[in-house]
Amino acid sequence: MIYLDNGATSFPKPQCVTNAVICAMENCGNPGRGGYEAAMRGAKTVLQCRERAGEMFDCEPEQVVCTTSCTHGLNIAIRTLVRPGNRVVISGFEHNAVTRPLHLLGANVHVAGRKLCDQANTLSQFEAALKRGMGAAVFTHVSNVFGYIHPVEQMAQLCRKYQVPFIVDCAQSAGTLPVSLEKWGADFIAMPGHKGLYGPQGTGMLLCGSETSPLLFGGTGSDSIRQNMPEFLPDRLEAGTQNVCGAAGLLAGMQFVNRIGISGIMQHECHLCQRMMDILERVPNIQIFRG
Repeated sequence: MIYLDNGATSFPKPQCVTNAVICAMENCGNPGRGGYEAAMRGAKTVLQCRERAGEMFDCEPEQVVCTTSCTHGLNIAIRTLVRPGNRVVISGFEHNAVTRPLHLLGANVHVAGRKLCDQANTLSQFEAALKRGMGAAVFTHVSNVFGYIHPVEQMAQLCRKYQVPFIVDCAQSAGTLPVSLEKWGADFIAMPGHKGLYGPQGTGMLLCGSETSPLLFGGTGSDSIRQNMPEFLPDRLEAGTQNVCGAAGLLAGMQFVNRIGISGIMQHECHLCQRMMDILERVPNIQIFRG
């Protein structure tokens, strides 16, 4: 099979990921629900996943919230920062995982930067919107349709300059391009576990740089007497039983990425893209547009 759908999910997964999922299923209990050996193995697995993510994305392990997807993380982040009627600036290349929650909340959405692969246009329109006053900003790192890489570092600097809280959607970049919560100063960075990080489907992470509002409410295995969600991360955002098998697979996926190196993965991806374009150019009636 020639697989060209990594933008949806990476496939096939490395064997180490499959092995880790099976091992967790056979050996791990429910974290935080007991002190017996299997429960502690489950807790250690999830902690190691957070620690690996913290090292990779420049944040503390407790700032790493395990989610079911990038969409799940984006919903938490958007509902934390945005209220009905708030003015929110987004790029012209957002996924509906961003636009639909904003629409549902009744946000006043401003689109900035519609010219494909024109970073100057993106930055000028984005800053113009921020100058008019925005309650929040949400923008993707890489377009899932066009592969357009936004100038995220400069956009983050502009948000800090105008004191606008912001969310970055790293659905197509985590594991392929550098991502840093500390360097960007983002309020939230959402990412899937199953794409560039090679984890199982049904996994994701939300990196939290500011105070949060829970999306789900329920058991956390901590502070159980209290009827409100715990105030501390990651428990505040992780109601219910955790996906320990998914965390084990995601940990193995991140370790796989670390062994190759993000820059090495990006170089390989560019090589394959160049090779594909060279071959397609020899096919009659096909025109290739190179960026």
